[in-house]
Amino acid sequence: MLYHSTNNSAHRVDLKEAILRSLPPDNGLYMPDTLPVLDKSFWEIWRELTFPEIGIAVADAFFGEDVPPQALVDIVEGTVSFDAPLVTLGPGDHILELFHGPTLAFKDFGARFMARLMAWLTRDDDRKLTVLVATSGDTGGAVASAFHNVPGTRVVILYPKGKVSGLQEKQLTALGGNITALEIDGSFDDCQALVKSAFLDRELSEVLNLTSANSINLARLVPQSFYYIHAARQLPEGVAPTFVIPSGNFGNLTAGLLAMQLGLQVDHMIAATNRNDVVPEYLKKGVYSPRPSVPTISNAMDVGAPSNFVRMQALFGGSWETMKSRITGITFSDDQTRAAIREVKSLYNYEIDPHGAIAWLAARQWRASHPGSATVSLETAHPSKFPDVMDAELGAHCVEIPERLAILANREKVSIPLPFDITIFHDWLRRAL
Repeated sequence: MLYHSTNNSAHRVDLKEAILRSLPPDNGLYMPDTLPVLDKSFWEIWRELTFPEIGIAVADAFFGEDVPPQALVDIVEGTVSFDAPLVTLGPGDHILELFHGPTLAFKDFGARFMARLMAWLTRDDDRKLTVLVATSGDTGGAVASAFHNVPGTRVVILYPKGKVSGLQEKQLTALGGNITALEIDGSFDDCQALVKSAFLDRELSEVLNLTSANSINLARLVPQSFYYIHAARQLPEGVAPTFVIPSGNFGNLTAGLLAMQLGLQVDHMIAATNRNDVVPEYLKKGVYSPRPSVPTISNAMDVGAPSNFVRMQALFGGSWETMKSRITGITFSDDQTRAAIREVKSLYNYEIDPHGAIAWLAARQWRASHPGSATVSLETAHPSKFPDVMDAELGAHCVEIPERLAILANREKVSIPLPFDITIFHDWLRRAL
């Protein structure tokens, strides 16, 4: 399989180059030359398959031409070692819990798969691999966990100063070893711009053997498509879900589109956002206007220039009309989000985090205008990762903190402060690495 840039279909590379270099030199994103479709034999038995078996079939469809079958089995089984259960709150109102992994966030699926795929791709290389990642909250923690003390790798995580929760920050800064955290005086978009700038400096990228762990990397998206199929098989036969995705950089929604491309029957997709509503605005008006992000209590969604928008466009052939017929954008404020957290607890005795709360609000709005719809809201992070918000809405210490997160609370934060400055960042990379 070859992979081309979204900015230039003539620029084509193999799997190793697409995954390890992450970003084409023209600042596009890599896409497969041929988008796979799972054959009829898979869809005849898919409801009887286990979660890992679904993942193996999907991974084989995307990467089977380049990665041997047993290697793919090992990669997927090492990734999907925890469940993504569907919880029903009421008629047609379902929650997909994606926080049962080691860092309590949906990013564990992509990070663990990517770490294992990269290890296979570099199995004969002597050079150390440098993983760069920008995070608005959960990505950095998942990547740090997946790559922590993996031989032959070093990880540099960029996060916006003062814009992630305290426990999220500890997941980035308290592991040590081969993990380095850079505390950037700026926004997530600034962190993402710095990461991209390093890849676009081809000399720097080559010298440091850079790769990205953000959703600009295709290896992050493919494993996220596993749980869309897994979620749908937990619904009654014949029910086509409407997936409601709390969206920031739009990698998660793009993974859902890949699942649809594979043949999954989906009624509709909803992009649920906070005040950072660039994509919902595009879906309504046909005009894409990226802008600086605005801080909110759903911090992982505070993205003003979502990278994966170009992949979304590619999947719809650049057609606004087609995209808006399959995806609806809905936006909510912090006050509405807070009220939803209280309401879900009051109605269902269920604790939902600020990102899942936005999805739940969008799902309720959709069902009101589309009676009979079965909405599946993605709960992307455990609510204990947001103690300030949860305590304010539900009462102090209302949410039990799982031990794997609680043990980080008293560890020392170790980070390196840097301004948002490309020259200073590149100089730091050359000196430190």
